[in-house]
Amino acid sequence: MTPSNVTPSDDDFDRQTRPFRSELLAHSYRMLGSVHDAEDAVQETYLRAWRGYEGFEGRSSIRTWLYRIATNVCLRALENRSRRALPTGLGGPGQDPAAELAQWPERPWLEPVPDTMLGRYACDAGDPLAAMTRRQSVRLAFIAALQHLAPRQRAVLVLREVLAFSAAEVAAMLDTTAAAVNSLLQRARSQIADVRPEEVAIHELHPGRERDLLDRFVAAMHAHDTRGLVAVLTEDAVYEMPPFPAWFRGAEVIGRMVGAQSPAEGPGDHLLVPTAANGQPAFGLYMPDEYGIHRAFNLQVLTVTPAGISHIVAFFALRVFARFGLPETATP
Repeated sequence: MTPSNVTPSDDDFDRQTRPFRSELLAHSYRMLGSVHDAEDAVQETYLRAWRGYEGFEGRSSIRTWLYRIATNVCLRALENRSRRALPTGLGGPGQDPAAELAQWPERPWLEPVPDTMLGRYACDAGDPLAAMTRRQSVRLAFIAALQHLAPRQRAVLVLREVLAFSAAEVAAMLDTTAAAVNSLLQRARSQIADVRPEEVAIHELHPGRERDLLDRFVAAMHAHDTRGLVAVLTEDAVYEMPPFPAWFRGAEVIGRMVGAQSPAEGPGDHLLVPTAANGQPAFGLYMPDEYGIHRAFNLQVLTVTPAGISHIVAFFALRVFARFGLPETATP
């Protein structure tokens, strides 16, 4: 019996639609690049779905119907908006790691998403291949690359390549033709391949190797050991830190930048608290104030490869700490 043959109830609607909330959040985040905007989009999606539930005729699955609503909510949200970006998407690397850093606080920067918000969608233990694909689809590099696409290209690429909807299903979602969907997909593939393709690829490595690299990273930071930090980075590693537009490439350059720009004066000043973002390891970094109390400083999301840590994005918007369940202060 389809929902059109019964009087819908809130309980029935909740039972049918609740299982898809976390994946719809991930979808909206891919489209919008902002956790806050994605949450708003999911709320709007469920409100529209609830209002239209009685008229749902079951011609597609509930999941497909919800994705159609969510995609169009996101496309409307993207109208007349500038794209969210990371500093690497705005220009070349900085040349002087000791130069004073300017801030662009008003720019709509890309935001990290806590793994906890994605629930089992980001870590489906029952299917390792699905888990790897899902982690890849929310990694910062991929989300940043998506923001370079026009909104409809972005939607088609995600719906076809990530979510594996057919061209006909996507055409129905976007009120267009399968031929138009295939054309949009071809252009999207071409454009995204030009956006740092080596960053978009996922690097699966043995958990023991990842743990070793992360332990060495934490030890170097806690010891204020710049040489130890450089040693755990790949030779061409990238370090960026929105809302500062400057970014730096190369392990040695990053070491000089950290030495010049960090307010840490010695061992124990850096304090790292582990978390997870975008299917990647992350740390809340705390620094001591004038009273020696370690306060939130930035949230660092790491890309770890077999060769070392290849990319660090340090988010200085302190509101992300609360979203990640991290305290304002921490104790060594």
